[in-house]
Amino acid sequence: MKKILFLLTASVAIISCSKVKDGEYLITGTATGIENGKTIILQGQDPTTKMPLALDTVKVENGKFEIKGKVTEPAFHTLILQGANGPIPFILETGEIKIAIDKDSIHKSKISGTYNNDEYVKFNDDLTKTQKKLVDFQKKNTQKMQTAQQAQDTATINGLMKEYMAIQTEVQADSKKKYEGYAESHPKSLISALIIQSMLNDPSVDVKRVETLYNSLDESLKTTTPGKEIKTKLGQAKMPAVGATAPPVGSAK
Repeated sequence: MKKILFLLTASVAIISCSKVKDGEYLITGTATGIENGKTIILQGQDPTTKMPLALDTVKVENGKFEIKGKVTEPAFHTLILQGANGPIPFILETGEIKIAIDKDSIHKSKISGTYNNDEYVKFNDDLTKTQKKLVDFQKKNTQKMQTAQQAQDTATINGLMKEYMAIQTEVQADSKKKYEGYAESHPKSLISALIIQSMLNDPSVDVKRVETLYNSLDESLKTTTPGKEIKTKLGQAKMPAVGATAPPVGSAK
């Protein structure tokens, strides 16, 4: 009995330690080596125009920054560091999000702390491994291609392009498998909803396959913006094409 009471007390203590309530987010960031006063902008997207929209602005103080607010659903946002050579993409959602900015290589900044952000990092790492063969080929042959172009060596250029296209086709096929496999095995991840959403942009997609993936999504994702868009597009995909002949009245079902 004492053991049970101890476990319950410990659980309550862990829950009470959270700095955010449901529907709130807290971004705690480290900005090592970045001078005081540098501006960091939290940027989202205008729901109507789809244009970038500044949601909050803070300044770096002693290598740290903090942004707190409310959020209705998980969605991709970016942090813009004054003077940096690119944005830091992450998923804004309920919870405590940790972002460690790498001032020298902004794309190497670390994001963690919530389910969707942890999944985003793992998904990107896995995809990078899949595309490594193509990246390695580019690194290995960039100079060779430039030399061939300068010398107008069409045989070498065509040979490199043919090899590149073959690797690209292979990588694209592997990436597609990973995308669909991920969506199938991660029903609670926002990444899955975004994958399914993008699949519907392909005119040759298997709509039944997409519908199966959508139906397997957690109910919380179906009420998000991408979830609603998937449902709408699936409904449209099932509608008869304009000009299609309607089945005769009384025809067999």
